[in-house]
Amino acid sequence: MAITVCIVDDTHDIRLALEEIVQLSEEFQLLGSFSSAEEAISKMPLLQPKVVLMDINLGGMSGIECVRRMKPENPEILFMMCTVYEEDEKIFEALSAGASGYILKKTSPAKLLEAIRELNEGGAPMSTQIARKVVAAFQHKPVTPEIADISNTALGTIGILSNREREILELLAKGLQYKEISAQLFITGETVRKHVYHIYEKLHVSNRVEAVNKYFGR
Repeated sequence: MAITVCIVDDTHDIRLALEEIVQLSEEFQLLGSFSSAEEAISKMPLLQPKVVLMDINLGGMSGIECVRRMKPENPEILFMMCTVYEEDEKIFEALSAGASGYILKKTSPAKLLEAIRELNEGGAPMSTQIARKVVAAFQHKPVTPEIADISNTALGTIGILSNREREILELLAKGLQYKEISAQLFITGETVRKHVYHIYEKLHVSNRVEAVNKYFGR
């Protein structure tokens, strides 16, 4: 079954470019494309996409506020921020609002599609630069309420993981996608997915952000 996708971006050319990328493969199905948060809130619940690519600066209501309003009533929809913003405040505000991924608009088409796949499979894809900021936040004392809220979920220890699982988790923390981990460790993508599933199961987490939090929040 195709992964259903919606796009929310107020820049016409970028929105069209994202539409073209999503439609590159029959693996994905574009359900809708919106130019404002208000339009998305009005129409998207009827479409119920699996994944939403959400810009932050939408002119009116922000993409972060849109996620904050929609997520509680649409828990099955997975929101991934697709933006130019790399500031810590934006990253953690988006994650706290309910976003499950955060990628930059300069991400290549291939990596964007891989991020959508990863999100659909239970991951929390992030551009490398963003992942580094998240890791850095977990390595230091929380300094903002947003970071504190996420860091406070760190329970248990990393000792229950196998050496291979630790290795994969460290690569996830660096922002690598499943395909990149597969190439670096000389294992199949399916093997990577199985290890990630076991990591999440052992740590009682549901995404990359929570898993990395536990690793660095010991």
